[in-house]
Amino acid sequence: MIDYLEIIKKYYAEGSDAYNLLVTHSRQVAELAVALLERKPELNISRDFVYEAAMLHDIGMFRTNAPSIFCYGELPYLRHGVEGRKILDSLGLEKHGLVCERHTGAGLTAQEIVEQHLPLEPRDMLPLTLEEKLVCYADNFYSKSHVAPAKKLDDVVKSMSKYGAGTIERLNEMVELFGSPDGLKM
Repeated sequence: MIDYLEIIKKYYAEGSDAYNLLVTHSRQVAELAVALLERKPELNISRDFVYEAAMLHDIGMFRTNAPSIFCYGELPYLRHGVEGRKILDSLGLEKHGLVCERHTGAGLTAQEIVEQHLPLEPRDMLPLTLEEKLVCYADNFYSKSHVAPAKKLDDVVKSMSKYGAGTIERLNEMVELFGSPDGLKM
């Protein structure tokens, strides 16, 4: 198992607002992802990898400009996943890096990037493995702007519906795979 907290400390000052927000959010996502995978042992998903990847999925946010979540970089926030992949790839954690890049919403297609004029290279950034899909899915239930209980599935679907039919189709596939987290004891 990798020491994800040591990796986070390389880029975030321990105890800083950005560090606390990142670690709190990431733990929420990691714990939900693990609770979901424990309900589906037949999927044979690596618990350790999912926890690590969930803890690191937002590591690139410090390079973006999102002052409301203590990020004072220069890049648009939507690039945090791509930047996270660069960081983790440089540390030899390519599988973890793919989770970073592919976790936004329910993933993004090149066509969606172009049609929505998103500040990303026009290429598919879709979660492919079960682990990537699980972290992507769990991330949608927690906000980084404030600590709160997990959102209800209906609220996640409603908020994501503005991003188009492809997003909702991918989200529904994740619901089919992992089930609703509504009612899980966290």
